[in-house]
Amino acid sequence: MGKKEYTYLFGPVPSRRLGRSLGVDIIPMKTCTLDCVYCQLGKTREKRLERKIYVPVDAVLTELKAVIKAGLEADYITISGSGEPTLNSQLGILMEEIKKNTDIPVAILTNGTLFTDPAVRADCLRADLVLPSLDAGDEETFQKINRPHKNLSFDSIVEGLITFREEFAGQIWLEVFLIEDFNTDIEQIRKMKTLIDKLRPDKIQLNTIARPTAEQFIKPAGREKLQWIAGQLGPNAEVISAVEQGRHIHSFAISAETVLAMLKRRPCSLDDICSGLGLDPNEAIKQIAYLQQQGLIETEQQQQTTFFKAK
Repeated sequence: MGKKEYTYLFGPVPSRRLGRSLGVDIIPMKTCTLDCVYCQLGKTREKRLERKIYVPVDAVLTELKAVIKAGLEADYITISGSGEPTLNSQLGILMEEIKKNTDIPVAILTNGTLFTDPAVRADCLRADLVLPSLDAGDEETFQKINRPHKNLSFDSIVEGLITFREEFAGQIWLEVFLIEDFNTDIEQIRKMKTLIDKLRPDKIQLNTIARPTAEQFIKPAGREKLQWIAGQLGPNAEVISAVEQGRHIHSFAISAETVLAMLKRRPCSLDDICSGLGLDPNEAIKQIAYLQQQGLIETEQQQQTTFFKAK
């Protein structure tokens, strides 16, 4: 995407789940239905359920059309956001217009909490790939991990996802975020497996803590535990691994502003920045040093790794 800065687009960047992905951000920072303890964007100050035009689709499409015209190469155009993208009431219009302008598949990352709404399900039917999440097997654990809006019910959310599975002919890849001492015991895994069998996702992708999170007291699940859980959940369960070391997008000139834009979305390690932006490590270090000198970013240690984040 060259040196041009965009307001609503990010990438393309290597994604652990989606290959080379162009991100489309249609929700303001931390506009969400949940306040998950593991969120890498920090805490949700005000949980919301109202669907409205949080970001104007016309403005997003203007940027998208320019990128497509310039020769966009990506495995997916991924609708996500700094919150829950299904809160944007123009989601369906956006996906419909994307499909008019490109054959690149459309994916949507969602926490799945609004699939009780027929309008949300109808919007998401336009996607090629839907990636919802399920982190609990019961209401009590859901409350502890996801800290939902007071009007959300765990059982209703699950029923909404099951209904969507019945309506949707595309791929569903379910992410399960695992936290030691919260949802990794045999009872929780059995409960989640019962629900997952009803949801019938095409893939079950197991994740755990790798970056700084909203709460510091939570602990990642170890690799052996993750592999054990994958075995319990069935043959279509896999542990999501980090982006392969040394995998880069073709190099292009990167400004400090581009690095800062990345860090505003989530904390990143040096390796994240290099792989995400196709930067040589020496160049990335120069940009990080400049941003630190300007007082625009700060560091945080997690699991012996230094992460950089915007102030």
